[in-house]
Amino acid sequence: MSEITLPSVTTAKGDLWVFGYGSLMWRPGFEFEERVPARLVGEHRALCVYSFVHRGTPEKPGLVLGLDRGGACRGIAFRVAEKNRADVVAYLRAREQVTSVYREVMRSVWLENDARQRVSALAYVVDRGHVQYAGRLSLADQHRHVIQGHGQSGANRDYVTATVKAIEAEGFRDTQLHQLATMLHGDAHSLHAPASEDRENR
Repeated sequence: MSEITLPSVTTAKGDLWVFGYGSLMWRPGFEFEERVPARLVGEHRALCVYSFVHRGTPEKPGLVLGLDRGGACRGIAFRVAEKNRADVVAYLRAREQVTSVYREVMRSVWLENDARQRVSALAYVVDRGHVQYAGRLSLADQHRHVIQGHGQSGANRDYVTATVKAIEAEGFRDTQLHQLATMLHGDAHSLHAPASEDRENR
């Protein structure tokens, strides 16, 4: 299995940047000084991780996001004060590395602010050698897992919906996630449809 932690990340000097591309976008859970839209090149956001804890179980896995190789990803870069660096890294490891499915890496990200500067940010990239790596699933398979997934952090469908809302709030779209969210919205609508309407649509 790949190395999953960076020993120097807690002891390095200066502020720490953290790149969020999934739930960190809408629930960072740590104190930060600055929040800036950012772009990471070389990996893309994908529902490629089977969730055994937060949004599913080993018996009924859900699906959560990982950074997988190729392409680019728009997300949020959070600047953490140097004094909080060790505490924030410890928090992120406890949250993200429950089953060690991610590799903890430093990646260059481009901040989408007036300065347009490049910074080095902590990011969590999927470990392709891990048993929870789902690879590239069809939309139908993604939907099946998200519908069944429920774990310690709640329903898998809520995770997908919240992430899509966070992406939209930043003014862009993620085509596959939006397609999945549309399917989930249709499921919710059909659950509350009147019986007569249900019969008509069979």
